Amino acid sequence: MTVAHILRGKSREIFTLSPDHTIAEAARTLAEKRIGAVLITKKDGSIAGILSERDIVRALAKNAAEGFEHKVKVHMTAKVETVRESDSIPSIMERMTNGKFRHMPVVENGKLIGIVSIGDVVKYRLAEMEAETQAMRDYITA
Repeated sequence: MTVAHILRGKSREIFTLSPDHTIAEAARTLAEKRIGAVLITKKDGSIAGILSERDIVRALAKNAAEGFEHKVKVHMTAKVETVRESDSIPSIMERMTNGKFRHMPVVENGKLIGIVSIGDVVKYRLAEMEAETQAMRDYITA
């Protein structure tokens, strides 16, 4: 029950933008890709931050329409918590809950290899619980 299990069941496609993209460009990316957050990466591919739907809403609430022209680097979360494929599902659930964030990049050997959302975690846990329930039913009826 690790992050690797979740990544096996989903696309490993990662959407990124540079810190100099605008909030409008970021919003368009989120809408077109149907995702809730986009990773902000430096030229060398390392993580500079993450920008979520919530960050965009806050930028617009504070700056009205002018916020659309702001650079992503102004509103992104710069301190990004990452996970590894070997991290357990319960441990990342706890970290997401305590940190109040919904997306965690997956990094192995300094390289970005995926992103896990709270939706991915919930979907995986529900499937796991259904399998456990069915196994108990099978055991009881056998």
